[in-house]
This record gives sequence, C-alpha cells and structure tokens, in this order.
Amino acid sequence: MTNNEERFKATTPNFRTEAAKKLAELFPEVVADGQIDTDALEELLNPDLEDEESNEKYEFIWQGKKNSKRIADAPARDTTLIADKDKSKNWDKTKNIYIEGDNLEALKLMQKAYSEKIKVIYIDPPYNTGHDFVYKDKFNDSYENYLKETGQLDDEGNVTTTNRESNGRFHTDWLNMMYPRLKLARNLLSKDGVIFISIDDNEHANLLKICNEIFGESNYISSFVWKRRTSSAMSSTKISIDHEYVVCYKKGGLKEFRGIEKDYKDYLNPDNDPRGDWTTGDLTVGMNADQRPNQYYTLVDPKTGIEYKPNYSRVWSYTPDSMKKLIEDNYIVFPSDPTKRPMKKRFKSELKDIYNPFSSWMTEVGLNTEGNRAFSKLFDNKSYFSYAKPLSLIRTLAEQVATDNDIILDFFSGSGTTAQAIMQLNAKNKSNLRFVLVQLPEVFDSKSQAYKDGFKTIPEVAEERIRRAGEAIQKEYPNADIDTGFKVFKLQKSTIKQWDENPENFEAQLELIHSPFTPKSTNEQRAEEIAIKSGIDLETSPEVDGDNYHFVTDDKEVFAILGKYGENLLEKINKQRKLPNATVVLREMDNGSEIKFNLIEKMKQEPELNDHFSLEWL
Repeated sequence: MTNNEERFKATTPNFRTEAAKKLAELFPEVVADGQIDTDALEELLNPDLEDEESNEKYEFIWQGKKNSKRIADAPARDTTLIADKDKSKNWDKTKNIYIEGDNLEALKLMQKAYSEKIKVIYIDPPYNTGHDFVYKDKFNDSYENYLKETGQLDDEGNVTTTNRESNGRFHTDWLNMMYPRLKLARNLLSKDGVIFISIDDNEHANLLKICNEIFGESNYISSFVWKRRTSSAMSSTKISIDHEYVVCYKKGGLKEFRGIEKDYKDYLNPDNDPRGDWTTGDLTVGMNADQRPNQYYTLVDPKTGIEYKPNYSRVWSYTPDSMKKLIEDNYIVFPSDPTKRPMKKRFKSELKDIYNPFSSWMTEVGLNTEGNRAFSKLFDNKSYFSYAKPLSLIRTLAEQVATDNDIILDFFSGSGTTAQAIMQLNAKNKSNLRFVLVQLPEVFDSKSQAYKDGFKTIPEVAEERIRRAGEAIQKEYPNADIDTGFKVFKLQKSTIKQWDENPENFEAQLELIHSPFTPKSTNEQRAEEIAIKSGIDLETSPEVDGDNYHFVTDDKEVFAILGKYGENLLEKINKQRKLPNATVVLREMDNGSEIKFNLIEKMKQEPELNDHFSLEWL
C-alpha cells in the first residue's frame, strides 16, 4: 500500500463523487477537466440516438425524486454513533447491535463498515395509511432535523409530520422517505443478499417501481402473500382485506431459496418394497394428444388385464417402451377401479432434493395476533403495539436464505420482533446469526400504556423486549449456546468538528488548530467515530493503550492515536499490526509539526513502513 498522507475525513462517502471516479476509470473519454461530460457518456451508451422519440423511455417520476437521490448520495457530515454500555447487554461478548436513531443517518454511517456484508434485510416500514410518520428528510440539515422530528428539541414533546391524503403529497412524501433508505440499503447487501419488505395495498405498486429501479427489475423474486388477520365484519364494502405482501428482491448473486423441508409423512412401504418407503405421484403430463401422440395410448395392467384409457388433454408421462420398463421394475401402482388413474411410485431413497419449493402463498405464517401474543407474553399480558409482526414471519423468511454467521438487518425495527425471531432461530438450529436493528426514538403518547409503565420511547420497550426474550429462550433451550446480548449505540452529534467555509465563522474555526474534537466528547467516543467512518464494524471492540485505540477486523485494521506520540510511533505500532495494511489516524498536536514531518519522511525513506501504513491526520 502506497502511503498517501492526508486529513481524516469525518464524513461518510459522497456516493456521487465515488460513482464519478468509477466512471472515469471505465470510460476516460467522457471526462473533461475533471468533470463527467454527460452528453459524451450518453452518446457512448446510446450510439444510435437519432431523433427525439428515441430519447423517450419508461421511467417512474414524482416530485422530489431528484432531491431524494441527492439525500441518498450526500455524506453524513455531522453525526456519529455513540455507545451506551449501560443500556447494553453482554457488551464484551455480544455481536448483536441495536441503534437508536434515524435510519437514514444510521445507514450512511454503516456504509463503509457493512458494505456488502448484510445477507438479509427485513423491514416493516410505515404503510402510508394516512396516519402520522416521523420521517421528513432534509439535504443539508440532517442532525438538527432529526432532533426536531423526534421531539428532542421541543419542550412540549414529540413533533411528527403528517402524511394525510388531503395534503396533496400523499404518495410523494412516502416515496421521498423510502427511496434514499432503500438506495443505501442496497449497498449493504452481500452479493448473494436478499431484502424483504412488508407492505400492503396502499403503496405496493409504488414500492415495486422504486425497487425495480434500485435493485433491478431482473432481481425481483416475488411479492409473497400472507394472511395477517381473520375476516372483519366492519367493512362497509363487504370486502375484508386480510392479506399483506412481503416484497422480495435479491442483490444479484443468490441462486435459490432453501425451500421447505419435506416431512415424508405420506411415505410408507405397504408392499415391503426393498427400495424402502414410497409415495405415489402423477403419471401424466400437461400435454395433449396432438402434442405428444406417442404418449397417447391405452395402458394395461399386465396382472389383471384392466385397461386404463388415455386422457386427450393430459397424456401419459412416458412412451410405451419406457412405461413397460417401469412396470417391470415395479414402479407403477394400478388401482382396482378402472375409472381411477395409475400412479408412479416415488421412493424417498431416490429423491434428489429433500426440500420442496418455497411457496409465494405463505400459509405457514401466523396472523398478526400471533405477534401481539408473543409481545404481551413477555410484558405481563400488556400490549404496547397494535400490529407487531408474527415471529413466524421473520423466522420463515430468514431461514430461507440466511446461514450460520450471517447478519440480518432491520432498520424499521419497531418492537424488536426481528431480534427475538433471530435468537429463536439460533436456539432451534444451533446457528450464530447476528442482528442489527435500527429504530427512531419516537416518544410514546403520555396517555399510552407503555408511557404509564415507564417506557418513554419505542427503543426503550424494544431493548427490554430483547432482554426478556433472551432470558425466555435460554430457559426454553437450556443447553443452547446462543448470543442474547446486544450493544446499544445512539445517533448523536459528531465528536469531530466540521470545517465551516462561511467567512463569518472564520475565527471560530481557528479552534480546530488547537483541538479537532468537540469539548464534551471522550477519547473513547472519538475513537469509535474514527473506527466506524474508517470501515470498522460496530461489534468490534478496540485494544486500548492509554489514549490509543487499536481496532482489527477480518479485513480492516485501524489505529486511532489520540494521545501524545513520538518519532518511534511507527515502529511501535508495526509490532502490534496484525494485517498486511493498516490505517493510522493521528491527532494533530499543537507543537507536533516537527514530529509529523519526521514521521512522513521516515515512511518515504523506509519502504517497509510505507507499504504497511496509511497516515491520516485530525
């Protein structure tokens, strides 16, 4: 690795800038004066453009779409994730994560550390039924907006934005909320990853359109359907809408779902066949006599002489010669009633697959009442949420694609159903699936049961649910070695001061010379921010040596040097280095110019150091 000494970037990536760099690498001819020539790029990709009509294309447009793209591409400038160890459980051992904060900012902060590392995303976003929802994003005021929208800057309590049909932007507001979050979520999916999105009829059509654009129409898998409730007698139209959808897209590399394991309950061996248990299967194929004339014939039982006439619309599956061989090998079961159809033996021992296809009609999933019961069982038969998703829904979906050690992300996590479902799966299957949950700290109404019971926000309830569910699962599976802990992180103001280019604030910016950090932040919090913005995941704890922090993952190593250091620093950390390459982030010292210069010169003169370290300055 060639060293590029530079200032540490306290922001997440600017995705438009990154995309431009990649385009320049692929097509240098479309770059002029450091900028992408969009006309040249269009001509390159569409060389046959001749008239205005050829420029027309199918696309989905709504007011605010361009800005929602800008919001997704813009870096997170003034936020970070700060650990709350007091709220956490088993901090030193757990690999599960719970984030309190706006999911848009959280997804941005996760971009480097979790890029292509999430196997399954499940979300249950607002359905846009005309009720309030808190999300209203702004392009350059993300953190202040987040505080206002969650009521943290309002003495009277929580502030919400309404999205009622009468406001004229009913679908638009919802699309502008969803688009940037899904765009960021796609970056986190592994190459064989899958996203599941719960939705109802209100926005199902629009969700498909934006997902086709973000994930690619060819990566659409299905809109799975499940029955969420029993029929209601309250409908004025005499139509009870009892179903919901789970829209599913893949990143691109997924080959197949796991399927549903066969139960073999219909496999028996009544005739003591030496090949073992068997069941009967259809002996016809969906072709007519004109299409398959050599498979349209009368079938005769050689033992009884009973004739079985062919069906013109559905002929036999085999030609006469092949059928004769199957009869000789005792594969055909002839009924005594000639009006019934002969069947073929299908042996358990000869099955090529132990799984049946996973149906898009999810009859094995419980109703919403199952979700409500699962929650209230943990909270003394009280229910704080009206429509908690059933545990069986999350388990069924995750089990189809997730394997041991995979990460499941839910960034509209609500009551914490996903966490409980994943812990149950781990106990049942002896797996080590991990969860990352994100939830906006919405405040409960003061008249609600949750508030009366001492819970002010949704995360407070969800975190308590995870604790109680973990204890219940450990009692149910006493011999299971499962991770029931979780690390709590809160979205907060960045610990690293941002340079303000406004000339009026120049004097205030001079303070950056003396300290790049906000006054009330701790070195531990500063190191955490450096780590996540350098690509270290949230589950990784550092090795601490005074004010120096050392983070190591499977593919990334970061040294955050926040205390004093000398010219022998590189030799010292070289002994601690565990990966071929490492990033060293140094705090600029007031009187450290000479040391900084000597460190840079030493790296230039010693190729071994230059190949192993990248220096960044705060």
